[in-house]
Amino acid sequence: MDWSFQLYSARNFQPWDKVLKTLGTLGYSQVEGFGAVYEEPEAFRAELDKNGLAMPSGHFGIDLLEQDFGRAASIAETLGMKLIACPWLEPSERPTDAEGWRAFGRRLAAIGAKARDAGFDFAWHNHDFEFSAVGGLVPQRLILEAAPDVGWEMDVAWVIRGGADPLHWIEEFGQRILAVHVKDIAPQGEATDEDGWSDVGHGTVDWAGLVTALRNRTPAKFFIMEHDNPADFERFARRSITVAKRF
Repeated sequence: MDWSFQLYSARNFQPWDKVLKTLGTLGYSQVEGFGAVYEEPEAFRAELDKNGLAMPSGHFGIDLLEQDFGRAASIAETLGMKLIACPWLEPSERPTDAEGWRAFGRRLAAIGAKARDAGFDFAWHNHDFEFSAVGGLVPQRLILEAAPDVGWEMDVAWVIRGGADPLHWIEEFGQRILAVHVKDIAPQGEATDEDGWSDVGHGTVDWAGLVTALRNRTPAKFFIMEHDNPADFERFARRSITVAKRF
């Protein structure tokens, strides 16, 4: 399996050329992009190529995707992406009722149609807020049902932090899962300086079991290491891929 690395995890450890060199040396063959690396796509692509790295997936904000999809598609094409993922909705923009979440799903469906026309897969990336029920209904379900052609980039650790069981969601929506964020959660009270996240395989998430379930029940091609706030990105990247190679 080719393990990927979400570059957001290294945003505080610049410059990017050194980050990419480190990742290539550690054995990664893929990375996932986000907004901060899109300023000069051609130059960044050259750095990727130099270090033997591909960028098959990337995150793009919903504002850019809705207001200038052509620019997003150009960036994605330059960097070699196959999958465009929308990762976030600001708290002030989050719906407060079921119909609002269905409407949001329809917005994603419209973006997804443009992505398919341009030759990309498209997915929504979850956090924990999609699992806080509104009127007894779970927003993540409302989104997926309102946008049946949109994929899901499943951030397993955020599913867990949202109070849900990822195995149940994999069982029900496995065919929608196109990519996975591989993130771990530290034991209660530990790693408080790192927002309670852990290096993969060193926390409380049963990643060996989850990887088996994801391989068996989903078409996911991209398994992407992520830590939202590592104290040392090299440590996180090294320890995580060392463990993941055993899965």
